Formats: sequence, C-alpha cells, structure tokens
Amino acid sequence: MSGHSKWATIKHKKASLDAKRGKAFTRLIKEITIAARNGGDPDGNPRLRTAILAAKNVSMPADNIKKAVMRGTGDLEGGQIEEVMFEGYGPGGAAVLVNVATDNRNRTVSELRHAFSKNGGNLAEQGAVAWMFERKSQVMVAGEKLTEDELMAIVLDAGADDLKGESGSWEILSAPEAHDAVLKALESSGLHPTEASIAMVPKNVVTLEGKNASAMMRLSEVLEDHDDVQSVYSNFDIDDKDLEGLT
Repeated sequence: MSGHSKWATIKHKKASLDAKRGKAFTRLIKEITIAARNGGDPDGNPRLRTAILAAKNVSMPADNIKKAVMRGTGDLEGGQIEEVMFEGYGPGGAAVLVNVATDNRNRTVSELRHAFSKNGGNLAEQGAVAWMFERKSQVMVAGEKLTEDELMAIVLDAGADDLKGESGSWEILSAPEAHDAVLKALESSGLHPTEASIAMVPKNVVTLEGKNASAMMRLSEVLEDHDDVQSVYSNFDIDDKDLEGLT
C-alpha cells in the first residue's frame, strides 16, 4: 500500500500506552472542543462523533466529554484553542507534518523550531511538504478480530479504498467522505476501532537507515510528547533490521 510505514503502526501501539498515562485525555479533550465548534450534536458532526468515540475507547468519563463539547459550543468558557498545521523536514530529508492545538501560537512555534533543530531537522514554510500527503480516513482495528477477507468485505462495501495488516493490526484507508460510513459498518459488525481519524497519509515513503533512522524516531517522539501536539505525520519508513534496534 502506498504511503504505509511500520512506524505508523508502532505509533498506534504507543498511543495505547499514552492513554494509560493520561496523555490521550488532554489531546482528545482539545479535539472534542475544536470539533464541537461546528455543532455540538454528534449525529450531525462526524468529526465530533469520531472524537467522542476515541474518548470512550480510552474510558474518558462522560462528564469530561460533555464539558469539552460545551467549551467548543461556547456554553462554557475555555474554548479559545487555535488549530494549526506546521510543516518541516526531519533527518534524511523526511517530510513531517505537525498538527497542533494551542492557546499560544508564538510559544508553540518557538518550541517546535527548537525540537526540530535539536534533532536534525528544521521547520519549513507552509506548503513545503504538505503536497507529499493526502487527507484520508484512517481506522485501526485489532488484527485478531477478523480475517482479511472478512474485514475487506465489510469495509469495501462501506467505501473503503485499502486495507493493510501489520504487527497485529489492520489499517483501513478511505476517502474522508467515507469515514463515517466505514465506522458505522464496523460498529454494525461488532467491531470497535482502536483508533479512527482523518489523517494526512504520505503518498510515498522514504526509507531511513542508521543515524538518520534513530534521529527521526527521536524527533517523532519529542514532537508527539509536546503538550500542544495533536498528531504527527511523516513519510519515513525503517527496515525491520534497523527497527528492531530502535524499539
């Protein structure tokens, strides 16, 4: 599948560890707040419905979800969060997109610039690397639930474009317009995605080795650990041999 990398699958596994540390709560509350600006009714707001589903998947209390929605709709104070996509280059020329939700853009820019430069990369101008990616519905499902043929039959009928299995998980890619239909098809079949979002998927990947591979992994982890960062997308891949020594 074009644009798939092993690091993308590893990130989803790491996300479950973040959830146990509570980090996922902060990110999801911001996502719910931003999504709710387009309407507080999940039935009429696919982005909000997806965010709420993700919050329930990490056992976020219903009251936290309700308050985040109310901040987004303006019924509670505290919803002044700006969503920005930054672009940059990592070690070895890998393209990087960083989606942030911040209440202080200048501070976030400064901190991201420092993170890139300290780890062998640099921030770039808007449009520098975004063209290397495309917006896709990206849904992850635990690999042991169904066979490839069974899952393919469910998601293709709902409008999915591609299915990829790696490291015990299935990655389902679709056009953004099919996101809601794919989720409903999975839920109707008794399947609960481990993660679902509209993501920036690379059109092609570049393989990194040695120092570039380890430096890119380090940069990715630093960016993902930043409090304002919602998600990080990159077009790098790492050979199995190098990956074993880094994870």
